[in-house]
Amino acid sequence: MHTTRKRLIGVQRELKAAEKNFRAFEVLNLGRYERQAYLNVGGRLTEKQKAQALAQKENEFRELILRAYKATELGGGEGAQAQDGFFHGARNGRLVVIGPINLPVGRLFVEEVITECRKRGASRVDVLAFEFEMGLFPAVLEEARSKGIDLAPKYIPAEVFDKRAVDKGQVVFHDISFVEATPRYDKKNKFAVTIELTDFSVYYTQGAAEAA
Repeated sequence: MHTTRKRLIGVQRELKAAEKNFRAFEVLNLGRYERQAYLNVGGRLTEKQKAQALAQKENEFRELILRAYKATELGGGEGAQAQDGFFHGARNGRLVVIGPINLPVGRLFVEEVITECRKRGASRVDVLAFEFEMGLFPAVLEEARSKGIDLAPKYIPAEVFDKRAVDKGQVVFHDISFVEATPRYDKKNKFAVTIELTDFSVYYTQGAAEAA
């Protein structure tokens, strides 16, 4: 996406230099708008009724995500908050927590996950989210590991909006991957720079796709 955006900006500059007409463009995140539409509350409702309806929809959405992930919900009746108070489910001996629906998961949320795990004496947890803040990994994973917690972040795929795919067990949650690069500047040529790939990881575990 970033490469495409830069190329389009380059085309705009070329057209401007040639004194030709060009249009502006906008980069949109379809996933976020899809979530907002899914959680939209319409009708003539009071603010209190809207808040209650939104909370109900969010809980139902989390139930759908847990079902797609094949996790067991932690207490709470249908459409109600989980009795645990923080974690939403469990799967294969691991706790499961779902991040904010309309916001990226950031460091504060992950630190809260680590704190809640330590309170419960839990050592393994899966963090499901649509988005994660840039630069979050691998630092927070190393921090969790230093405190004896195996933290596995996973992306919630767009397929969770397809109830047929959920019912058929076809939704796959992907592990987080990251790359770490370091710029190397040429002292003799200030216009030259080399990017060195210093580390990378896909956090792939054998059988993860089948298990997801």
